[in-house]
Amino acid sequence: MNDATLRWWTLLCAVSAVNIAAWLVSAMLVKSRPHSAGSGRLQLMLSAGYVFGCAYRSVLPVYDVQRLCMVDSWLSSVIVGRSVATIAELCFVAQWAALLRETADEARSTPARIVARWVVPLIAVAELCSWHAVLTTSNLGHVIEESIWGLCAAMLVACLYAIRPRCAARTRPLLGFCVLAGAAYVLYMFMVDVPMYWARWVADEALGRDYLGVAQGIVDASMRRVVSHRWEDWRSEVVWMSLYFSAAVWLSIGLVHASAGHIRAERGGSRRLAPSS
Repeated sequence: MNDATLRWWTLLCAVSAVNIAAWLVSAMLVKSRPHSAGSGRLQLMLSAGYVFGCAYRSVLPVYDVQRLCMVDSWLSSVIVGRSVATIAELCFVAQWAALLRETADEARSTPARIVARWVVPLIAVAELCSWHAVLTTSNLGHVIEESIWGLCAAMLVACLYAIRPRCAARTRPLLGFCVLAGAAYVLYMFMVDVPMYWARWVADEALGRDYLGVAQGIVDASMRRVVSHRWEDWRSEVVWMSLYFSAAVWLSIGLVHASAGHIRAERGGSRRLAPSS
């Protein structure tokens, strides 16, 4: 195996092991809190889908359209990997929707409640576009998918920014961090990710590439695996995979504690405001 590829893959696996350990610690902390039965535990379960899904994809990385993989196993097939990714990504966006819904209720913001209700269905549409791209090998589906992700993130950021001044002081630092992280993500999506997939699609069109039909794609994605350890084959995927399987996972785990902390503070505030008997 190429040394650069081995170092990168080893790093992904090591980070995933740390992420799983962090999630397990988080699970023990949430379960030990007397007031974490609601949103905290929901966030914990959703985070599990994302943390373990990303760990799976770190150990068995796959470059979907090219059918590239590191390990020659059916577990590395594009069908399996994309299925794991779909579940994980829906769990992740559901975490953000839950956070926005809690914050919108606190700020009594109807627009934010509407966005919280619609981001998961919109990302489900993005996942369908991703599946179409993966099965047909046409990157146009990825262009639409990533554009929807960027749009949803922009709406989340706009809502959190708008309602932040109306939220309790204890939650404003968290919301400010989410706004900054979300804005950076939106910039990356529309300045790097979407243009990359657009350029790939334009190049394929210029070469007159023949795309697969959906039925053909299902068979191809299930059966065809091209094992490659060459750095040149993986270089274009390194940045997004590294960030996706590290920083995004940390955000997912962080949302568990943010939600549990919000509930704790809210319950504590309710007790302080309760009339004495």
